[in-house]
Amino acid sequence: MRLATKRSLRVYLGWIVFGAGIGGTFGAALGASIVEPRWLGAALGLLSGALDAAAIVAVADGVRRFLPRTRPGRALFRAPLAIVFAVHLLVISGVALCFVAGQFGPRLTALIVGGSNGQKLIEQLNAKIPVGVLVAVVLMVAMFFVLLDMLARLVGERNFRDLALARYRDARFEERFFLFVDVVGSTPLAERVGAAAMHRFLSRVFTISSDPIDDHAGAIYQYVGDEMVITWTLPEGRPDARPLACFFAIAQAVRVAAGDFEREFGSVPRLRAALHAGEVATGEVGGSRRSIVYHGDVLNTASRLEQATRDLQRTFLASEAALSRIDNKDGYAIEDLGMQQLRGRVAPVRVYAVELGANVF
Repeated sequence: MRLATKRSLRVYLGWIVFGAGIGGTFGAALGASIVEPRWLGAALGLLSGALDAAAIVAVADGVRRFLPRTRPGRALFRAPLAIVFAVHLLVISGVALCFVAGQFGPRLTALIVGGSNGQKLIEQLNAKIPVGVLVAVVLMVAMFFVLLDMLARLVGERNFRDLALARYRDARFEERFFLFVDVVGSTPLAERVGAAAMHRFLSRVFTISSDPIDDHAGAIYQYVGDEMVITWTLPEGRPDARPLACFFAIAQAVRVAAGDFEREFGSVPRLRAALHAGEVATGEVGGSRRSIVYHGDVLNTASRLEQATRDLQRTFLASEAALSRIDNKDGYAIEDLGMQQLRGRVAPVRVYAVELGANVF
């Protein structure tokens, strides 16, 4: 199973448990207020609310999470953000209303509990809670979570989580890998096909790269012109040489789509990359627009290393600092190019060329 799929399943199950907790808490409070004795109402409400919420989250979040991997889902996510928001809200609200209106939780609770207690819960819910109130609550909750989801997609799920939890409100030092991936020859292509076509070309490359990046636990830091910067913390990137594997997976994904690029743009993307690692200061910056940024010489060195791919006529360069932090480099041909004087740096850096093949490091 792909790493990205495993991670999605873990998050998916986490949301189901979270939803069950929220639904159970609400249900317990509601049940205690309408069913006598109160302890019984709370117990029945807890079970009913947890079952309802878990079922709603399982279906609605399952659609939201796995729909983008299908062809209709990919088409949907190319639509304007307002349309994506409306479709999400419609789907999630529809699923939630079906479960709530059908009294899935109370009915299942009645089956589990049996006897008069379960039936009493259904009867008192029907008598004391207007359907309109339930509909309004469901719509408001659905809109809230869809808005959160849209925000997370705009800034990246990890960035959104770190910003929401204020993880980097105060800068902290951490070791990270940075992989710079550059699309070769974009300037002459832009002159030939025009700015609009060039935008579609780069957007297609970046979109194709998303799955390989997710598969190897990477996070996109930023897009800069025709370049993307991918990062890993040391624990995320060390296993299975993930930064190395990530670049070659991106290159393979682009090769698979070569025919489509050739037909539409008359050109197939070529990639160059550079990998460096070291300590950076990670923290939030900004006022009206906040972001998490990295400060340190690591990024400058990685950028200079990417520029050196042209001078050394290599597709993928990695520093000694990066390779020494990576496990399981078997399967890669790693050639020592010696100490290299990179532009803008005083001290030379030991550089290696990386290709797929037998490891000679």
